[in-house]
Amino acid sequence: MKSTPPPVLPIDAGSPHGDRASSRSRRCVLVFIALVLLLLVRFPDIASFKRFIPSAESEHDFGSGCAQPDPLFPSNHPELDKAFEHISSESFRNATIRRLSGAVQVRTESFDDLGAIGEDPRWDVFYDFHQYLEKTFPLIHEKLLVEKVNTHGLLYTWKGSDESLKPTLLMAHQDTVPVPPETVPDWTYPPWSGAYDGKNIWGRGASDCKNQLIAAMETLELLLEAGFQPKRTILLSFGFDEECSGTRGASHLAAFIQERYGKDGIAVIVDEGSSFEYAWGTLFAKPGTAEKGYTDVHITVRAPGGHSSVPTDHTSIGILSELITRIESEQYRTRLVDSNPYYTQLQCGAAYSPEFPSKLKKLLRRRLSSASSPHGTCKAKPDHLALEAAKQGPAIKYLMQTSQAVDVISGGIKVNALPERATAVVNHRINIGETTQVVKDRLAVLAGAVARKHNLTLHAFDGKEEPSSIILSPSAHELEAAPVTPADGSIRGPFSVLAGTTRALYGEEVVVTPGIMTGNTDTRYYWDLTRHIFRFAPGLDPEDGPGLGAIHTVDERVSVLNHVNSVKWFTLFVRNMDEAEL
Repeated sequence: MKSTPPPVLPIDAGSPHGDRASSRSRRCVLVFIALVLLLLVRFPDIASFKRFIPSAESEHDFGSGCAQPDPLFPSNHPELDKAFEHISSESFRNATIRRLSGAVQVRTESFDDLGAIGEDPRWDVFYDFHQYLEKTFPLIHEKLLVEKVNTHGLLYTWKGSDESLKPTLLMAHQDTVPVPPETVPDWTYPPWSGAYDGKNIWGRGASDCKNQLIAAMETLELLLEAGFQPKRTILLSFGFDEECSGTRGASHLAAFIQERYGKDGIAVIVDEGSSFEYAWGTLFAKPGTAEKGYTDVHITVRAPGGHSSVPTDHTSIGILSELITRIESEQYRTRLVDSNPYYTQLQCGAAYSPEFPSKLKKLLRRRLSSASSPHGTCKAKPDHLALEAAKQGPAIKYLMQTSQAVDVISGGIKVNALPERATAVVNHRINIGETTQVVKDRLAVLAGAVARKHNLTLHAFDGKEEPSSIILSPSAHELEAAPVTPADGSIRGPFSVLAGTTRALYGEEVVVTPGIMTGNTDTRYYWDLTRHIFRFAPGLDPEDGPGLGAIHTVDERVSVLNHVNSVKWFTLFVRNMDEAEL
């Protein structure tokens, strides 16, 4: 027979269970009253109490880290204003198309294996380019001081009336990367034709960076025609081997300029670089205020040779492959220090972009509240802000991470002979806040483990080499991360002039934020000349897609609107700098 469970009685004040419940309630009330009294003592007024509680009203003011200066226009001047208006005319458009097209047609390739200047005839193309510039811009060559530095470097000087003002320096480079012959059939228009299709000018150098060089020359020619008399000296510096590291061009030009004007003797430098980008529903102008560092590490594995019919368990190629696998199995950590310009870009996005991701904003607010960058060794805690931002893709991730790329490998000479030597080159671009030593230390650890496993000797950056060893050798052109240019739009300075000029030309909806270059320009040699270096391509065509006009590849081109806007920007910027009290 099924038994009937006893009835469940309600708990009441008279039951033992009710006494315990009542006691718990009284304790909760007492604890609540104590907490209220404690908060009243800690926060005697409602305002201080509000600051304690996170709310929409207490959100960080992201705009304070991304101040936008007002549009900056130069003073009214009838002749100069008329010259500026002329840039928008059909006659100027047609003329500048011809001038840029002609510049592209002069084949100024630079090669990694160029011999000495004066001995290797491939340098002679720059004589032709100089003649083209002299013919195309006669006033500049008549009125300004033109100097040749190390034969092909060009330095133009328009002396200002006030020698107490530091000069404005505009840069570009004359050379282009080569066009591989096998790619010529793939071009829409021949690569040295300078063809114009009604929208774009096509050809090698059209967007890297003869457009910037010609825009700077157009600016000075126009200002000369209009009778401009600068107070601040204006310099144009054009290297000729930027595409092979600038050792013969920019390095000599920088030394020449520093000898004349001294260390920190230049007010501002503008060179080629980053441009505009739509992100989070907002148009950003991103002048590069920093560059990542650079180093190549050469790895050599030496192992015994012999006949391949009686092989060793692991040849030099196999050992090198194992080391490469270890290198690629783990990336450098993603880390965003406060000095990295991308940290400011995030603040600009949070302040002005309606589509800025909420999770990213939350992490950014937390970082700003803590007021500290992630520091320490590779075993430090993860940088959650950087990791979340990196989800936008590799182009963003590598703004906050040292990159590694195994780009060159070789080994072996015959199929039946064991390779006695195998080599590889690993390219690195060093993150802001890190150094080339970080790379060397990591590779020494990885190579040491492989060397011990295979009973080899390790020579890590000691300049030694011997049989049965792994040798790590440094780059011939090692470069630490560039000094970061000051970029506070709320302070009167070169950045606020650049930002104000950009907003004057393109409208106040453009947000100007400091950018970062993953590559390096000729400015690597100009660090001692000024703290204010901007790597910026100021032309904008709203119809242009992402990217930089297919630079270094097939169908390089630039839109005419982009180019004309570059001339407008340089014209405004030169005049604004001339009037700036810096």
